[in-house]
Amino acid sequence: MNGRERIGLAMQHKEPDRVPVMCQLALGHYFLNTGIAPHEIWFTSEGFAEALVMMQKRYQFDGILINLPGRPRNVLSEIKKVERIKKGELVTWRNGHVTIIPWDDNGQYVYSARPELQQRADLTMLDPDHLEMINQYPGYVWGTYHIPWLADKNDLGPMNEVPDYFLDTIDLVRAKTNGEISVHGEVFSPFTHYLELIGYQNAIIGLVKNKEKVKALLERFADASIAWAVAQAKRGVDAVLISSAFAGGGFMSPKMYAEYVLPYERRVVDAVKEFSIPVYTHTCGKIGDRLELMEQTGTMGIDTLDPHPLGNVALVDAKNGVGKRLFLKGNMNSVSILEYTTKAEVVAEATERIQIGMPGGGYILSSACSIAPRVEPWKIELLTPLAKEIGCY
Repeated sequence: MNGRERIGLAMQHKEPDRVPVMCQLALGHYFLNTGIAPHEIWFTSEGFAEALVMMQKRYQFDGILINLPGRPRNVLSEIKKVERIKKGELVTWRNGHVTIIPWDDNGQYVYSARPELQQRADLTMLDPDHLEMINQYPGYVWGTYHIPWLADKNDLGPMNEVPDYFLDTIDLVRAKTNGEISVHGEVFSPFTHYLELIGYQNAIIGLVKNKEKVKALLERFADASIAWAVAQAKRGVDAVLISSAFAGGGFMSPKMYAEYVLPYERRVVDAVKEFSIPVYTHTCGKIGDRLELMEQTGTMGIDTLDPHPLGNVALVDAKNGVGKRLFLKGNMNSVSILEYTTKAEVVAEATERIQIGMPGGGYILSSACSIAPRVEPWKIELLTPLAKEIGCY
């Protein structure tokens, strides 16, 4: 049984030959461990695809999450120079702007010539029916798409047409893995789009002071999320992940989740299900009090399941609750993985997760959130051999 088949069965809540293994890696982990220049990973579809497949093979993962859209095909021609500095790579663009890509962290876009461009949109001034020019807020474009601009795309709202280059990384990864690995696409939730447009603090305040306009914006951003999710489904991904990182207990109450997240993510889930592929949800932090609400979006699985101290999910509780109906992925403590110094520590934690998650199928062994940049590769190399040893059905 190959990885694509193995994860496919787990997502259907069935028993494959063994527990699948699939972790998301922080971008800095690719920078540190592939030998590919960070700006090539960050700014080119080819570089990111190569990094994804390289680390999948090294760790023997059963699946790959493509968590950046494909890049404009000529974007490197807009770079004036790339310098290696102590902090990382210093990328100077022909327009005078600068990107700093740390050796171990996400790129940071600097608007040196016009710092006012970092400002987010003013909620009170926005018209939800006229979002044609939200690309005038580079902070939104960078925060959502991690690129300074979107080539050949002036209308981002509601973004009913997805630029074809967005799909390049999917094509490249599928070609490199020959249909043997489960390839997943990712789309930001409508709520994440909203946060990136307004700015986190003002966006949260808007949930209380400007409810109706926020809801109108979320409807428009649901259109954008659906367009990107559907485009990936049509291109042949094996599953779509809705990244809803900021819908946990640190940002909002369950009541607010039900009002501002659930109905809009349900629209995205319903759209993906039309293509008969799995759709699942990634939410960070404390979600133990909203697992059933997440289930009400129609999602087929839940990713991360952060344990204490980052979250509050005990895998045994999730398995005995929503895990009876949804597949579960994650729950290995991402901070502890970084801190462990011995093989025994890593194996003990992974063993516990396999023993709890394995019965009846529907579990994918994974770190709760991303593998941190400076986690030593030998730790992650332990996971798949362990699943082969003790995770067979």
